[in-house]
Amino acid sequence: MSSYDFYVTPVPGDTWNVPMAGDARFTWEYDDGRDRLLNLYQKGKDKQWDAQKRIDWDLEVDPINVAGLPEQFNPLLGSDIWDKMSQKERDEFGRHQGSWLFSQFLHGEQGALNVSARIVQSVPDLDSKFYAATQTMDEARHVELYTKFLHEKIGMYYPVNQDLARLLADALEDSRWDLPYLGMQVLIEGLALAAFGLYRDMSTNPLVKQLLAYVMQDEARHVAFGRLALKDYYAELTEKERAERQEFVVEGCYLMRDRFQGREVFETLDMPVQECLEYVDNSAMYTLYQSLLFSRIVPCVRDIGLWGDKVQAAYEDMGVIENAKADLEALMRQDEEYAAKIDEEKYQQELAARRQEVDAAITLGAGTD
Repeated sequence: MSSYDFYVTPVPGDTWNVPMAGDARFTWEYDDGRDRLLNLYQKGKDKQWDAQKRIDWDLEVDPINVAGLPEQFNPLLGSDIWDKMSQKERDEFGRHQGSWLFSQFLHGEQGALNVSARIVQSVPDLDSKFYAATQTMDEARHVELYTKFLHEKIGMYYPVNQDLARLLADALEDSRWDLPYLGMQVLIEGLALAAFGLYRDMSTNPLVKQLLAYVMQDEARHVAFGRLALKDYYAELTEKERAERQEFVVEGCYLMRDRFQGREVFETLDMPVQECLEYVDNSAMYTLYQSLLFSRIVPCVRDIGLWGDKVQAAYEDMGVIENAKADLEALMRQDEEYAAKIDEEKYQQELAARRQEVDAAITLGAGTD
């Protein structure tokens, strides 16, 4: 059965064709490389994993509340709209919310797959090409696992959010080699990493926690890659060139801010869209949620040297500038440790199960003497 049969609304055409500009760059320098990037490349090779084997796909998921989130996480809780809905309508809303959220995660990962492959071609340095090649494999794995999750556990897809699609197109259509880096590694991946972290920490579903924790373990390396490569390059730019990148950041951040409003769900379920969006925008939960979503982007933008007046003013306007104080290194260490903790818990459970089998076999054997 085709994926197209599971979309809530039809998607146009068999493919979305985005024109790409710029050169495919070759380098004949094979021996020179930055130790930080080469170490990250080695880590990227060491940390490859199989989505079919590492994740416990037999774990159950409630399609009405995919992540098992507490009621307070409902964007419409407390509104007149929610109070008037029947239980059946609320259940349907929950299913669509889960489908929409994980569909956007899926589409974002396919975007990252294409952009990382583009980076391999366009970046001038061999050490960056090496690492981007490992990221391309990571992103293929992420597309694979989110596809499996949506198909088998939810059974419903949403089309790509247009704000995400616009930023992807802007990054790919620009001829400057660093724009795909900036759009994907800093903005899209940074926002995704924060969103994954929020749902990983709030979720009560073991399968969802596994998915997000393991993806985040990879994504933390990807954001680190963008920081390392762009920080060196942006230090050499003219003021005019840096201002152009800052303008791209401002526009991209406003697009990303609107990405998780959920408009498509309201439209699909024929709900009062403007009333829903107004309630969501003014809710305390969404304000906090929006601020947390920028916890990875803001300090990264500052670190790579794009901390101009326009950027700071935009972050003030969005209410997210306090995130500039965040410790990105500490956050990424936590992402690594969280995934390792899940692996250890799974190992201990398997060890306990084997011990029970051995004890049962011993008991059975003693009973036959």
